[in-house]
Amino acid sequence: MTDLDAFMSRLSPDMCVVTAAAGTQRSGCLVSFSSQCSMRPVRFVVWISRANHTYSVARAADCLAVHLLTREQHELAALFGGETGDRTDKFAHVPWTRGPGGSVVLEQAAAWFVGSVEQRVEGGDHIGFVLAPEDWGSRADGPLLRLDDVRDISPGHPV
Repeated sequence: MTDLDAFMSRLSPDMCVVTAAAGTQRSGCLVSFSSQCSMRPVRFVVWISRANHTYSVARAADCLAVHLLTREQHELAALFGGETGDRTDKFAHVPWTRGPGGSVVLEQAAAWFVGSVEQRVEGGDHIGFVLAPEDWGSRADGPLLRLDDVRDISPGHPV
């Protein structure tokens, strides 16, 4: 393990589920690379792997929904992180509603926002989707799900 690998392994960012809808397609994945990237105006970026089924849907979407999960929602994280939309309709297993711009909002999420895609940024094997928040909601408090909480989930797609 290199010093950089050791440094990265110490990080445990908050996890989120990102959902996308375009035409008749919908998809979602568990994401560990995300952050607020501007204060004025507020902007948020989520990074989605090019190998992920969600990437192809997100590329065509006008809006993405970003969902926070609590530590008690490991099962929901496992569905969106351990299954792939290439083989599984994840939305058949959870309650969801349509949000702004045709987005897909998970009803069980602790908190969520829908943002319009303002920019796509190259980032190696991941593409950053810079979002302008348009609508949001909160349903539950509690400690957020972090990377250390989901290390036992095998990814639905290799990175």
